[in-house]
Amino acid sequence: MSSILTNNSASIALQTLKAINSEMSTVQAEISTGKKVARPGDNSAVWAIAKTMEADVAGFKTISDNLNLGNSTVAVARQGAETITDLLTDMKGKIVAAQEDNVDRSKIQADIEALTTQINDIAKAAQFNGENLLQNQSTDAGSGSINIMASLDRYSTGVTTTTMNVKKQDLSTNASTVAASGGTYAADAATATLNATQTATIDASSLVAEAGAAFSISVFGTDADDSSFTQANYRSTAAATETQAEMAAGDLTYVAAEGDTMADVVNALGKKWQAFAHSNDHTSDELSLTFSGSTISLSSNVTTGSDTIQVAINRLDADAGNTIGGGLEALSSLDVSTASGADDALGQIEGLIQVAVEASAAFGSDQGRIETQSNFIGKLTDSLKSGIGALTDANMEESSAKLQALQVQQQLAVQALSIANQSPSTLLALFR
Repeated sequence: MSSILTNNSASIALQTLKAINSEMSTVQAEISTGKKVARPGDNSAVWAIAKTMEADVAGFKTISDNLNLGNSTVAVARQGAETITDLLTDMKGKIVAAQEDNVDRSKIQADIEALTTQINDIAKAAQFNGENLLQNQSTDAGSGSINIMASLDRYSTGVTTTTMNVKKQDLSTNASTVAASGGTYAADAATATLNATQTATIDASSLVAEAGAAFSISVFGTDADDSSFTQANYRSTAAATETQAEMAAGDLTYVAAEGDTMADVVNALGKKWQAFAHSNDHTSDELSLTFSGSTISLSSNVTTGSDTIQVAINRLDADAGNTIGGGLEALSSLDVSTASGADDALGQIEGLIQVAVEASAAFGSDQGRIETQSNFIGKLTDSLKSGIGALTDANMEESSAKLQALQVQQQLAVQALSIANQSPSTLLALFR
């Protein structure tokens, strides 16, 4: 039945044209914005995921900047430590030269003092943006290291950050002080005795390396007739137990810095022991101390049931008011103006060089970790961007082809609508 009131063909053609126009609008929006999901209405789930990932990308860009800042800070400290190592090597050459009798030791001493001043100046100047990793004499909690933000970790419950910790390595020549009285003093906090067994171990892991706490090694040998070893060479104290005053005046003392562990304390005491053993003509046959982690291994080939050597670690708490010194504080006491002083300096310089070498190695390792993490963050950011693009970016080739097809469909739909609108006019022929 034909009707002049209802034109079903025109309605269908009009609906088709509207659908094509709507789809063309969508494709044109994709082409103009470059995105197939540009707003929540396009695809709310994908849009939400993409926005969360974009926030993470922005966070990782900030982390990348932090890593670059941290890398620069550590690089300055590493360069400073390496320069100090080179200067200490030069100093060793001068100390070796001072072992000869036919040299002007006063001039060599002047050179050593000049190098010491230069080393201390480098330790003070090796800072980046106000952060100096070559000085660490504060007792404030957390001041012994810096934290560098390294990553964002997203979980179902939220987002957390991961940091990289870089420990300071003090290479200054500032002197430490130990209080001769006051505070909480614990003599023989960890001890062992060599006798007929001839081997023993001191485990210091139970002690606490509090910033500002002083530790010392004391040795007390007993051999009245010097039959096994020279008793005087193996006594750092007047009695078997070291007094606080003896600790304060002794050379085998170390004041823990903020961030130190007992392994750091034992390592520092080991270097002081090497110098002490050299100055007192110790031999490994009579007494050998090996410092590893928080333990000290003792051995001797000469001790007996009656001829014994006792070695102890003593502790003075920070409440005594001790002062933290620099890692190279012994440089200030080097004196090669005499033959005995030159010999003592030779025993000390090896340990000081090791302090600088270990600091350089530690900073080198930290810098390597930072660079690796920075490269990872860069690649991770690129991957996130690619993921966001895969979710939201429009396929321009597909959109272009689709637009051309829709343009043809639009033209056909317009023609169909025009034809459908002309259908009622054919009814006029019935009334002619």
